[in-house]
Amino acid sequence: MKKIVLLFSLFTCSFGTMAQTDILDSRSYGIGQTVTVSGVVTNGSELGSIRYMQDGTAGIAGYGGPITGASRYDSVTVTGPLVDFNGLLEISTVTNIVNHGPAVNTQVPIQIPITSANETLESQLVELQNVTFVQTGNFAAGNSTVQVTDGTNTLDVRINGTTNIDGTAIPTGPVTITGLVGQFSTNYQIVPRDLNDIVAYVAPAFEINVLLNGTTVLNNNNFFIGNSSTVNVTIENQGSTNLVVTGASFTGADAAMFSSDIVGGTIAGLSSQNYTINFTPTGNGSKFASIQIGSNDTDENPYTINFEGVGLDNLATEPTANASGLTFPLLESYTVGGQYNAGVGATKYIVLWKNGSAITGVPADATTYLRGDVVGDARVAYVGTGTSFTPRGVIANQDYYFAVYAFNGSGGFENYLTTNPATGNVTSLGENIGSYYGAITTSSPSLRTDLTALINPHTQISYFNYKQTVLAEFEVRDTTLGRSVVTCVYSGENKIFNDPFDWTATGYSREHSFAHSWMPTWPCDNPEEPEYTDQHNLFPSNLSEANSPRSNLPLGEIDGSTVQSYLEGAVGFQGSQMVYEPRASHKGNAARAIFYMATAYNFKLTAVVAADKQDQDLLKNWHFADLPDNYEIARNEYIYDLQGNRNPFIDSVDFVCHIDFDQNTYIATGCSADVNELVESNLVVYPIPSKDIVYVQVNGAEITAYELVDMAGKVVSKKENISKPVVTFDGGDLNSGTYFIKVQTLYGSAQKKMIID
Repeated sequence: MKKIVLLFSLFTCSFGTMAQTDILDSRSYGIGQTVTVSGVVTNGSELGSIRYMQDGTAGIAGYGGPITGASRYDSVTVTGPLVDFNGLLEISTVTNIVNHGPAVNTQVPIQIPITSANETLESQLVELQNVTFVQTGNFAAGNSTVQVTDGTNTLDVRINGTTNIDGTAIPTGPVTITGLVGQFSTNYQIVPRDLNDIVAYVAPAFEINVLLNGTTVLNNNNFFIGNSSTVNVTIENQGSTNLVVTGASFTGADAAMFSSDIVGGTIAGLSSQNYTINFTPTGNGSKFASIQIGSNDTDENPYTINFEGVGLDNLATEPTANASGLTFPLLESYTVGGQYNAGVGATKYIVLWKNGSAITGVPADATTYLRGDVVGDARVAYVGTGTSFTPRGVIANQDYYFAVYAFNGSGGFENYLTTNPATGNVTSLGENIGSYYGAITTSSPSLRTDLTALINPHTQISYFNYKQTVLAEFEVRDTTLGRSVVTCVYSGENKIFNDPFDWTATGYSREHSFAHSWMPTWPCDNPEEPEYTDQHNLFPSNLSEANSPRSNLPLGEIDGSTVQSYLEGAVGFQGSQMVYEPRASHKGNAARAIFYMATAYNFKLTAVVAADKQDQDLLKNWHFADLPDNYEIARNEYIYDLQGNRNPFIDSVDFVCHIDFDQNTYIATGCSADVNELVESNLVVYPIPSKDIVYVQVNGAEITAYELVDMAGKVVSKKENISKPVVTFDGGDLNSGTYFIKVQTLYGSAQKKMIID
């Protein structure tokens, strides 16, 4: 009943306090809800009792309580209720804080224009360049508010009376200001921390820059103008010499629907000029035109922006014909790559996917979808202009269904062709074992050395290629809102993945399940030693919250006091030995990684837990309690493609029964329990008794065949050559009474009673 127990433990975390999330998600919770977030503190006591934090997804303020002891650039985990303080979202008062010490990433400020200081960036560290204070003289004593301007827009600057800015002279020239985005009532602010956050502005080289509605649009890029509208245009001269604008013109099929007041003239250095562009559609559907702005800029003349507008019906033009010819030229246990023919009159496509059955979900017009979003009973695998896709998170032996819809438009003006999408389904491949173990037998006393010889030599992949190989191409999975995450194997934390994924900036690391210090190459720390680079032993983990606390501790089960915990991973005592206990769903995976390393490199494991060794008996228990699932099978296949060798203990559950890893000797008798008995211990039938749906599953293994037999020995239902994580029966279709369900897996067979009431 392992999975049921795990679910219970997850549910119990949700009462009173939300389970730890990233800051962006926590900001969506209701006022009064208690949250736990981790982030980097971006200010210290110079701003009083408030601390601003950010984690790469968003920022949030924490106020009062133990957070007042945090210093600038500390890495912290904070718990407390959400409060709206005059528009500023705060965790207040903070009830608990875990300070992990100085952060690896000190949070570089985001360079923004004044107009971008808004709710999206609230509580984050930002930088404003080339702004000027509206006021002159000195900053007032005590708390005060002044303004800066970019020549067009203004923004409040909040000067805290506890900073060293208080009472000093206000700069009279252009400045660069670094600070936190705050809010008071409906006004957003930038809050500098000290005098070092206000420095003289240094002009860049000569450069034209064009902003539409306050946002820079790069040369030759696209801008979606929407329906009938007027766009504010700012032409900036970011250089120190005069910029000569020669005028502007429109080209394209619908150029007549666009107009502009951009005329020739001179814009002085570090100055700007404002204009407008008007879009007045005269019909329905999508409208296209490009503007060319002429100037004396040597490398961006003309400055071209491509516009897409929408006609009078507020929807883009519906494509004439959908995509067609969906095929799957790339098919692996871990990858499904699809392609399709372009639709007629279509510029974009959305690909939906679903596991197990045909898709009924249909995208809705005037709705913007991102990768990972839910559409009816499916999720978005791809949105874009291309005609090929590769969804993330494919696992082995699964039926995947796809539907491709063509559309035009964006920004809430999308028009989807919802009839006759390109559809198809494919089954991901399973284990590609073939004759890999043809010469291996568990009856041979040389089993241990035979396996070592089988998996060596293998192709060595650089330690530094792990991100590009296993992480980016396999471990990453999509969530809603167009975000992707990687999961810390020990704690279960989901970390936002933005490629390129910087290990230092994100606070993540490549964890060795078989600790580096246990290897003979320690302490040379050569990242290109074979045992150091082996991808079978590398997993993503939170550096400060999981990797460092685990250090080189043996894995174990805490039965005494807990020293430190983070989400589902913890450090504590097993007897008198300090151990690290990973999350339950990774225990079997970790055991098999360690068995692999011991076999590949002739390492020994002890029969008891010890400071520098690993208890093999505990790992064997984990191995059978948490059998390989489709994710682990797919990962083994993926690394097989990279390294040319497999983890035998994922492929054959009973290899461990015949190896004493302490002595590196053969065990002729095998496991005390046979494989079928071990499978039976993981067979779950629920609910018992049942009047409705009965669920049958083997924790950690796919059901490959089943047989339902009544008390008279009659076979009521039977299926072979399947691959299902869960088999269901409708109790309404069965007579009341007792049945026996017999299941077959890759690892053995088992049976249990099933009672229909």
